[in-house]
Amino acid sequence: MLTVGVGAASFLILSQALKTLPVGTCYAIWTGIGAMGTVLIGMLLFHEPRDMARLVCIGVIISGLIGLRLTSAAPD
Repeated sequence: MLTVGVGAASFLILSQALKTLPVGTCYAIWTGIGAMGTVLIGMLLFHEPRDMARLVCIGVIISGLIGLRLTSAAPD
């Protein structure tokens, strides 16, 4: 039940973001957050490696998402 609720909330937030950002930017940010969340949960709950390379890759994703947001114009 929690998964359904969180998924519904995620789609609701995505639909709100689509009102002010282009669809490509919204989708990239949405999937990037999901990928980072999955990696972080794996590290915290399943004791996956926390080596520097993985953390740097998460940082690259974050910087890419910020860059997309800063360079995105509002849709017409």
